[in-house]
Amino acid sequence: MIHHLRAAGVSIVVDVRGTGVPAVLHWGSDLGELDARALDALVTAAVPAVPPSSIDVPLRLSLLPGLGEGWSGRPGVQFARDPGGADGARAAAALRAPRFRLVPDSVERAADRAATADAAGDALAFEVVDDEARVAVATRLELTREGVLRVRHRVANRGDGPLAVARLAAVLPVPARASELLDFSGLWARERRPMRRTLDHGVHARESRHGRGGHDDAFLLVAGTPGFGFGHGETWAMHVAWSGDTEAWAERSALGPATLGGGELLAPGELVLGSGEEAASPWVVAVHSASGLDGVSDRLHPWIRSWSTIAGRPRPVTLNTWEAVYFDQSLERLEPLIAAARRVGVERFVLDDGWFLGRRDDRRALGDWTVDPTVWPDGLGPLIDRITSAGMEFGLWVEPEMVSADSELARTHPDWVLGRGDDPEWRRQRVLDLTAPGAADHVFAALDALLASYDIRFLKWDHNRDLLGGSAHAQTTALYGLIDRLRAAHPGVEIESCASGGGRIDLGILERTDRVWTSDTNDPFERQGIQRFTGLVVPPEYLGSHLGAARAHTTGRTSDLSFRLATALFGSAGIEWNLATASEADLDAVAAWTAAYRRLRGLLHGGRVVRVDAADAAQVVQGVVAPDRRHAVVSVAVLGSPVAALPPAVRMPGLDPDLEYAVRRIDLGPVRTVQDAAPPWFAAGEVRLPGRLLGEVGLPMPLLAPEQALVLELVAAGPEPA
Repeated sequence: MIHHLRAAGVSIVVDVRGTGVPAVLHWGSDLGELDARALDALVTAAVPAVPPSSIDVPLRLSLLPGLGEGWSGRPGVQFARDPGGADGARAAAALRAPRFRLVPDSVERAADRAATADAAGDALAFEVVDDEARVAVATRLELTREGVLRVRHRVANRGDGPLAVARLAAVLPVPARASELLDFSGLWARERRPMRRTLDHGVHARESRHGRGGHDDAFLLVAGTPGFGFGHGETWAMHVAWSGDTEAWAERSALGPATLGGGELLAPGELVLGSGEEAASPWVVAVHSASGLDGVSDRLHPWIRSWSTIAGRPRPVTLNTWEAVYFDQSLERLEPLIAAARRVGVERFVLDDGWFLGRRDDRRALGDWTVDPTVWPDGLGPLIDRITSAGMEFGLWVEPEMVSADSELARTHPDWVLGRGDDPEWRRQRVLDLTAPGAADHVFAALDALLASYDIRFLKWDHNRDLLGGSAHAQTTALYGLIDRLRAAHPGVEIESCASGGGRIDLGILERTDRVWTSDTNDPFERQGIQRFTGLVVPPEYLGSHLGAARAHTTGRTSDLSFRLATALFGSAGIEWNLATASEADLDAVAAWTAAYRRLRGLLHGGRVVRVDAADAAQVVQGVVAPDRRHAVVSVAVLGSPVAALPPAVRMPGLDPDLEYAVRRIDLGPVRTVQDAAPPWFAAGEVRLPGRLLGEVGLPMPLLAPEQALVLELVAAGPEPA
């Protein structure tokens, strides 16, 4: 049978005829209603010719491609057995080139949609077995109502001896016109740097062995038509929803279709199944867009919001103490900061590193999660009382997956320290082996006691080093279990995922957390790109974006307040600055900014994110448009010197072409222009134009000096629709 899954303008055609592994014959734009005859004709016509020097039958790329089918590209699954074991050499050899057969009764169409094809979502599941290799794989494809495709495999060992799983990945075909690639790299405090290249013959592979995504995480692998951008081109994108080691690749074969593949990166011997045991792969999330990279976000953001842990909860203005006081903590030291935070409208006050037993610097005490009586002689209660009486909720920094060699925990339980004793330290710390008997229970008990003793509403959960030993698979699985257990015990506590900033941001951790610390840098120049590209996958309400001091902690760059405020507005906004040292004028400006954020956050965190492919690379234009398209906020930032004496007019996509909009600047303080060059509408303070003209012709901008930004608000004129 041929199955046609459809949702939100996307079609997936899966050939489940015969006895082989089902194959995806189309993943792309909606093909419309197709009856059985039309589907059969499509599949028959799609059979390719037999090229020279290849197998003697047309190649059929299945959902589990491998040598047994004639596919000599990167396989979707790889297993191994001991040739001298109970299953013998024959079963071990069969695994090199598995020949799976479909289990007919296993095919299940799990549609949850209504009578119309575009109402909800669709799913298809099946199982295949290789009787000689004694292994079975169950595959599930889900096409959500937003047009997001999810793929997962579950492998079962049907043999008598152990089965080593080396790869369990999703592989999907992309058409030949998808000849250009985009993925990402980066480093600490400079995450999410885009990299583009052509998709030539061979494999372009990205692997993470950090035990977390890492600052150089590929993050999103996109194949698209040449020159695709934010608002144009056809794209096929893939993301591995896993917080441990991952692999993602694009391959163009001389003898078959181009493919995107991805899954967990398994080390040799890391996942071994005993007889009768099973294991599931992480979900691989794939998105097709006919309207560029913004179209990818148009699918992912609504889908994530459909299961989000923070749906319906406004994102509070969050102040974190790290760059304000570092390790210098006391009630007296923090009281001026609490007063300043209250004045400017902070809603959540987070105490960062330095509160626990013996922690005076970053060389000791990780793992000893009890309040230090020499710093807090009366516990955290007096501090929390000051914060809550000022109208703010309290949050606390922890790093539960790590341990210092100089700590009571390490001295008591050296067997809980991951790796060998002479392994190199990283940031002067080691990894706590959450898989060691009793270790995860100990961490849970320590955090549970803190949350039960104090009115803590938020945990900043940090992870400041790579895993250089042990099993990343087992550690990640244990981490998920620990967070799930803690959330079940304290459902009102929110958790932020931080990993030296943006080192662990993926859709696996996002299922279990309420915020991500997008980067350790608050330098607005760096943040413009980091937030822009992280936001391709993650909705803005998750992206912790903080106002820092004038001189950036990480780069030493000095920035104007208005540029810092404009950049931090577009996310889950917060502050990382000792406000107690700020001037009265700066405090007034910050208070006005938090008021604007509270007024706009329903739009900023619930609208459609739009980005502009600017004619001048120095100009960064992005915004958010309300679902009814009557309200929008747009940021126009200039990061470098312009290429022309006058900047290009800024187009504002996503508006209703038939509505007229009042465009005015949101005042976040003075911005610097070059020789006062500004168009008349800017001096007048407002202009009214139809959405069609704003989207197609655009609006001339002031000639902003480098590292300046404007924030514009667009409001539709006329009455609200009935």
